[in-house]
Amino acid sequence: MNTKQMKTYHAQQFAELAGVTVRALHYYDRLTLLKPRHRALNGYRVYSDADLGRLEQIVVLKFLGLPLKQIRSVLDDQSTLCETLRRQSRVLLEKRRQLDGAIRAIESAEKSLRSRRAPDWEFFKQILKEIEMQNDTDWMMKYYSEEARAKIEKRKPLWNPEMQAQVTRDWNQLFADIEAALACDADPASAKAQALAARWRKLVQGFTGGDPEIQKGLNAMSADSANWPKAARKYRIRPAIQAFIVKAMKAGGTR
Repeated sequence: MNTKQMKTYHAQQFAELAGVTVRALHYYDRLTLLKPRHRALNGYRVYSDADLGRLEQIVVLKFLGLPLKQIRSVLDDQSTLCETLRRQSRVLLEKRRQLDGAIRAIESAEKSLRSRRAPDWEFFKQILKEIEMQNDTDWMMKYYSEEARAKIEKRKPLWNPEMQAQVTRDWNQLFADIEAALACDADPASAKAQALAARWRKLVQGFTGGDPEIQKGLNAMSADSANWPKAARKYRIRPAIQAFIVKAMKAGGTR
C-alpha cells in the first residue's frame, strides 16, 4: 500500500514554522497542552503537522483571551470549542463596536480642534467614557450566552449613571452589614441574616431582571473570579461574605 510519509519537525524548526518560541513549546508540553507525539532516539521532541494544527488552535484561543488552564479542556471537547469560539466572537464584535465609538469620539475631538483652535472638553469626556465602558464590560461579556447578551443590551437604558452610583452604594452598604454580622457570629438562619439575604437577592435581581439566562452568566462569572483581569479583581467578593450569604439563602429555602 502506498502511504504518504508523515512530515516531522524538531523543536526549533517547529517553533519557526508556527511563529512561537521553543520556550513556549516546552511550557505547553509541561502543561500537557501540546505534547509532541514522537521523541527522537536522543530524547528530543519531534513534532508533526497534526501538532501544528493543535498549536494553531492554542494560539487562537490564547489570542481570544482564554487562560491556558482552560484551553486544554476546551480543545479536548469539540462541542465546548465551538461554543467557546462563538462566545469569544461575540466578545470581539462588542469590543469592535466600542472601539468604533471611541474612534468616532476622537475624530470629533480632532475636528473640533481644527475648526475652533481650542479644545471642546465635552468631546474628550466622551472619549474617556467610551474607553472606560470598554474596560468595564469587555471581559464580562464572555460569560453570557448570546440570548443573555441581547437581554442585557435591552436593559442598558435602565442603568443611568445615577442608578449605577446608587447600586454601588447599596452593595457597599450591604457588604459592610454582612461584615458586621460575621463579626457578631450571626446565625445564617436568623432574621437578621435572612434580611441581608433578601437585600442581596433584590440587588442581584435589579441586574438580571429575574431572567434565568442572565443569572446563569452572572453565576459563571462569579465562579471564575480567579481568572478575572487584574484590574477587576478588586471587585471580587470576599469568600467569607459569599459563604455567609449562601448559608443564609439555604437556611431560608432559596439559592
